[in-house]
Amino acid sequence: MSFELENTVPWGRTLAEYKSMFNLGECDLSKRIISFGDGPASFNSEMNMLGKKVTSLDPIYQFSKEELRQRIDETKDIVMDQMTENKDNFIWTTIKGLSELEQLRMGAMSNFLADYEIGLNENRYLMHELPESTNFKAQNFDLGLSSHFLLLYSKLGLDFHIKSISEMLRVCKEIRIFPILNLNAEPSELLPKIEKVFKKDFELNIEPVNYEFQKDGNKMLRIQRR
Repeated sequence: MSFELENTVPWGRTLAEYKSMFNLGECDLSKRIISFGDGPASFNSEMNMLGKKVTSLDPIYQFSKEELRQRIDETKDIVMDQMTENKDNFIWTTIKGLSELEQLRMGAMSNFLADYEIGLNENRYLMHELPESTNFKAQNFDLGLSSHFLLLYSKLGLDFHIKSISEMLRVCKEIRIFPILNLNAEPSELLPKIEKVFKKDFELNIEPVNYEFQKDGNKMLRIQRR
């Protein structure tokens, strides 16, 4: 099935959030990083401004800047209405309220859009949809990230997740997945099964992070080669 922009709800996060979500220290930021399902996050743009390179993958990168801008404008109010209805499921400490959340997300996506065409030309934004194979050689990257996609969308099924994580581990020496909850803010039902599949050949750890917006969403899964 072809990927359609009308089915996406763009929602971008910042470098500061990525650093907190994935426990990214200064040493990590200098690694060869690939980020899967990055969407309209400003992570890549902000890293590029610091002289560091990130390769971001997402199926939305097949669309033009104006198409993405239009989709962001179309869905912003829908997302904020949903956040308003479900605000009790979130912790409003680092982000103080709904207006600050909207400002943060729209700022991140504006930064992404400003960088998008430049990043496309520099091959920092590549169109790709998991669990399809990438064109990268084995262990081409030091670190692979998945923010608010794998495990969160458990309805995609175990097979999808196994294939996706397998491809990430093929091209990366280490991967980190955040959060380890599903969309109902419950521990992802896929996590024990994924641990069982990969623990034979890889080292798996669930680690606390300095980020909690979704209640109990303050842990990440780290998978490393033994």
